[in-house]
Amino acid sequence: MAFTKTTEPPINVEEHHHMEHVAWGIIGPGTIAERFATQLRESRTGRLAAVASRDAARAQEFGDRFGDGTAPVRAYDSVAELLADPDVDAVYIATPHTEHVRLVIEAAEAGKHIISEKPLSVNRAGAMLAAETARRAGVYLAEAFMYRFHPQTAKLVELVSSGTIGEVQHIEASFAFAANLPADHRLMNPELAGGGILDVGGYPVSIARLIAGAAVGAPFADPTEVTGNGTIGSTGVDEWASASLVFPSGITAHVTSGVRVQDDNRVVVTGSAGQIIVADPWLPSVEDGSTIEIRTITGTESILIPGAPQYAIQADALAEFADAGQAPQMRWADSIGNAATLDRWRAAIGLEYPFESIDTDVPTGSGRPLTVRAELPMPTGRIAGIDHDISRLVMGVDNQETLPQASAMFDDFFERGGNAFDTAWLYGDGLQEQLLGRWLANRGVRDDVVVIGKGAHTPFCDPESISRQLFESLERLGTDHLDLYLMHRDNVEVPVGEFVDVLNEHAEAGRIRAFGGSNWSIERFEEANAYAAAHGKRGFAALSNHFGLARALDVPWAGCVEVTDPTSRAWLEETKTPLLPWSSQARGFFTGRAEPEDLSDPDLVRCYYSDDNFERLARARKLGADLGVAPTAIALAYVLAQDFPTFALIGPRSIEETRSSTDALSLKLTPEQVAWLDLRV
Repeated sequence: MAFTKTTEPPINVEEHHHMEHVAWGIIGPGTIAERFATQLRESRTGRLAAVASRDAARAQEFGDRFGDGTAPVRAYDSVAELLADPDVDAVYIATPHTEHVRLVIEAAEAGKHIISEKPLSVNRAGAMLAAETARRAGVYLAEAFMYRFHPQTAKLVELVSSGTIGEVQHIEASFAFAANLPADHRLMNPELAGGGILDVGGYPVSIARLIAGAAVGAPFADPTEVTGNGTIGSTGVDEWASASLVFPSGITAHVTSGVRVQDDNRVVVTGSAGQIIVADPWLPSVEDGSTIEIRTITGTESILIPGAPQYAIQADALAEFADAGQAPQMRWADSIGNAATLDRWRAAIGLEYPFESIDTDVPTGSGRPLTVRAELPMPTGRIAGIDHDISRLVMGVDNQETLPQASAMFDDFFERGGNAFDTAWLYGDGLQEQLLGRWLANRGVRDDVVVIGKGAHTPFCDPESISRQLFESLERLGTDHLDLYLMHRDNVEVPVGEFVDVLNEHAEAGRIRAFGGSNWSIERFEEANAYAAAHGKRGFAALSNHFGLARALDVPWAGCVEVTDPTSRAWLEETKTPLLPWSSQARGFFTGRAEPEDLSDPDLVRCYYSDDNFERLARARKLGADLGVAPTAIALAYVLAQDFPTFALIGPRSIEETRSSTDALSLKLTPEQVAWLDLRV
């Protein structure tokens, strides 16, 4: 599958506008909310204006305690009432973990700026949804890692970046406490995402990623390896856990968390020329300040950091960066990356929450009813035999590994107007079909989408395998039919009529609506349809081969077929055969990965490195710059602008990648631009 990858645009710290006054609403007046409200009084910009709790009396008591006396704090017994208050500018969400994403979405859609307690989401999937909703609504969103806003953390980053201890080699970070908690406490409850990793493990992980990034001049870094160990207690949550991280630079980190055992709760950064020790990284004293210790071969130096109200500084950052949507100290991509690392840590110790199970029948993702958004209409087309409009972008489902991830991705695609999903019997040994099937059932949208299935991949490319695999696919997907069935490969040793016969058998039985071939040569495709016509049977309705702006010099996998050459294009234009092109963006050739001197990806070099293709890339970049979109969007728009029907397969790994693909939908390339991109003029 093709996918696009974009980087988050930089936060413009020069051209943002301050909010002079911010009226805050607090959702969930608990212990952490008390800390925020206490320090909000020291904020330059913020004041407490409203509180929401299920208990109106509790909300009122909280407001009376923490208001600044200039005006009464309004108390609400529902979140909806607080979000409807036109005088509330921003909200601080301090509820249990499992409610964060839902409340972020509701607050963003109500036009409120947001700070959400950590974790922003219990997994990466929810963090993506939260960030995308904030982006779409044009509101500020920050995960409440308040230590990120403290001058101590800024000084730590400065020391690392300036090479005070040479090249960073290793990071130790811990946050664990001993608590005698009853079994029904939220931290002991797996249904509420309890345990130490999500409650406090995000702190050491986030500071390790911050330091590993600072060491190479980046805002943060994501680890390439995550291994871990831990103790899962009788209630089903992690009581103690540790993880080892390896970053692309070679920097390693060891992090610990827990709710049953007390740790040192400090950060130690070891470099080639010394160590930096932060004794109180998470909650440094507001009154007494804190100390960063630097140990080198020449001695020990202590740097005193004056006390600072980090919750108030965090609130003032919202006022400063509201129009940017995010602050440099806590970016959306940073929160998503942190959630992904915590996912991997939990996976390493075998901790999955009940609501994340593939067997859950509760809709995950946003959890709300799905609605197609109208801001960017999705173009559609038809394929003979399928009585349904089909979105011109087709989501490949081979990049999802968990139900939360799949649900978030599928929800987002559906709400963008996408209704076509491409899967295969082979993908993930059946996992991808099961994930798609569970999402279809949980969302109740089977009749609203087009499911494209594939089977008969080498070495099981024969009529008997088609039948066996089709029945297995239907069972995994929980459906009685596929809208389009594609043979994943061809087997020229089998007479084409045998394939046509078995496919017609399943079509007549209602198990498939239409069928076609993936990686079939044009000659065999025509032969199949000639056989069908001669015997009064249905023929192939669609072809799925490699096609895109980059001319294929070779194919990435054995048995694949490309139709990027002029002769194949002419046939497609003449016959108007619907094409579902895979790898339309040439395995990342247009994402910035390809440069003539970069030979690090041998498959990319083998399949696409040519002077002509680099000229196509240059033209895509130029046209993209003129139109204000990425070259990847140009490459996808090229596929959609052909003189024959195309339904481009995309394989995004994140909502950001889906969004960058849908950018192509706003482009309507002219025939002259299409020809120019392809070097025909």
